[in-house]
Amino acid sequence: MQFKVDLKIFLFLLLFYFTNQVETYVLILIFAIIHELGHLIAGLLLGMKPKSLELKPYGVSISFNIEPKDYNRKILKGNMLEIKKIIVAIAGPLTNLIIIFITMQFELNIFMGMMIVYANLLLVIFNLLPICPLDGGRILKGFLHIIFGKRKAEMYINYISLISLIVLTFISSIGVFYLQNIAIFLVIIVLWILYIREDMIYRRKNKIYNLIEKSIEIDTD
Repeated sequence: MQFKVDLKIFLFLLLFYFTNQVETYVLILIFAIIHELGHLIAGLLLGMKPKSLELKPYGVSISFNIEPKDYNRKILKGNMLEIKKIIVAIAGPLTNLIIIFITMQFELNIFMGMMIVYANLLLVIFNLLPICPLDGGRILKGFLHIIFGKRKAEMYINYISLISLIVLTFISSIGVFYLQNIAIFLVIIVLWILYIREDMIYRRKNKIYNLIEKSIEIDTD
């Protein structure tokens, strides 16, 4: 398994340091790693092999190798693969919810307890947003894939991600104005970068789909 570190993480550390929020950022990163361990354990239990682990400014990202046998044209096999992906995606936020529950069972220092709950709650809310490639977007995409098929699922989740991000940007702009919190601004920038990357991938795939359809039409004529 490959391990990578995104050097932009140091830029984020500097920005949060100068805004006196570096402790919160480091705490969120720590629980983001635990969050990702939830994905890893779920994937291993489902027989999936980890491909790479990358430390990024907004947390940790893990990817799995998909066995060629899992890409089966049969509907049942295809749905089973999507169900596995959905379970792996759910495992991350579920891990953070478990941490919140455990923290609330112990009589910790009030400040420390609140910080742990706050950091994990932020990770749950952030990751369950219906925006790809966040967990919420992956979960929704998996269900859409089962219901409508791969191509429509990719199209629907691309539109849903864009609309969700526009609404979130508008709401967050109000938050930045009143709270003057640079962290909110950085989160929105990261989300837009993630969406743009996913959108580029979707457009490339869509071109390939269109080319395949045209070639089929030519063959049948």
